Amino acid sequence: MSGIWRLQIRDEFSAAHALRHYQGKCENMHGHNFTVEICVQGARLEPDTEMLIDFKELKNILKNILRDLDHRILNETSPFDKINPASENLARYIFRDFAKALVQNSPARIVSSTVWEKPGQYATYMEE
Repeated sequence: MSGIWRLQIRDEFSAAHALRHYQGKCENMHGHNFTVEICVQGARLEPDTEMLIDFKELKNILKNILRDLDHRILNETSPFDKINPASENLARYIFRDFAKALVQNSPARIVSSTVWEKPGQYATYMEE
């Protein structure tokens, strides 16, 4: 029987956005303290460390991605100057940037990216 390990990390960033075509008060500029969770998984551990991947490496990748979003007006920040800065699009953007940043020969692969605007309200993005 073979097993799979899943690791998850969380971080936060603060930003403002206005939802385009929303037809409600969130179409006005407003801010959030967003929480982001990344889930990675893999079926083998590194032989020397017996870890899937170092949490420090995962946290550094996420921090580098969030640095470009933190304390910004998302509607003025690429790619959200062209696409709606909704949680769904933020989750997809973070997922794809994270996937690119993972070391190619790493046994870990990204499973999902989740973005909370506030407790109890979040969007998760995954790819098949």
